[in-house]
Amino acid sequence: MPTPNHPLNHPPASRRRPIGVGLAIMILSIAVLLVLDRQFPPSIARAGQTSVLVLDANHRILRGFTVAPGVWRLPATLSDVDPLYLRMLLTYEDQRFAAHPGIDPLAAVRALGQWLRHGRIVSGASTLTMQAARLLEPHERDFSGKIGEMLRALQLERRYSKAEILSFYLTLAPYGGNLEGIRAASLVWLGKEPSRLTAAEAALLVALPQAPTRVRPDRYPERARAARDKVLARMEQLGVLTAQQVMEARQEPLPNQRRALPFLAPHLADRLRATQP
Repeated sequence: MPTPNHPLNHPPASRRRPIGVGLAIMILSIAVLLVLDRQFPPSIARAGQTSVLVLDANHRILRGFTVAPGVWRLPATLSDVDPLYLRMLLTYEDQRFAAHPGIDPLAAVRALGQWLRHGRIVSGASTLTMQAARLLEPHERDFSGKIGEMLRALQLERRYSKAEILSFYLTLAPYGGNLEGIRAASLVWLGKEPSRLTAAEAALLVALPQAPTRVRPDRYPERARAARDKVLARMEQLGVLTAQQVMEARQEPLPNQRRALPFLAPHLADRLRATQP
């Protein structure tokens, strides 16, 4: 049994020094990150720059006004959308959303391994929080942009709830043309609010932000169908939908043209906006 003065109880100074230096570096790094986090907080301004809406007594839209430059961006929260859509979105895009701190280490390791094996990006590692960060502060989709996106995602998770982060995504996600956010997309492509959606409609709205220009259903119906059906197949594979539900959803027709947003009482709406902007 070692005595109090035994060498095992007193590691050499050469061993203690690296441990102490490493600990000091770690503490200094955390301090620097906290200072930078406070000095450079994430901006959520874009999420608040939404279309002005004139509503009737039952809160239905009479008329809306675009935000510059001519974009329809309607505010949306979790209570505005069908729970089935939310479940499909989380299952397809970010299964560990509820648990991760903004970055999903498992997805990042998988994506890196696939890139090293194949020499190209096979699957991304973007969480919904990272996507929200990119939508709030658009940037170049290069390596430095991705690093900044990851840091912003960590900041968002420190400051906002999961529900608030999802609301940023639901308000800003692109859906083709001048449509941003699930409410504008649902009104224009489906002719209704997103509070009640079929499985096929929910799958289409999950798929569109992946490639909003390339899979627009009014211009590229076959691509849109393939994207929607890919989401449906994934939902069957993961047990969100049954085989029967997927079969029925695949038979549902896709929208083939844009619908106009409500344009009722336009002169009254203009006056109200002028007096109460």
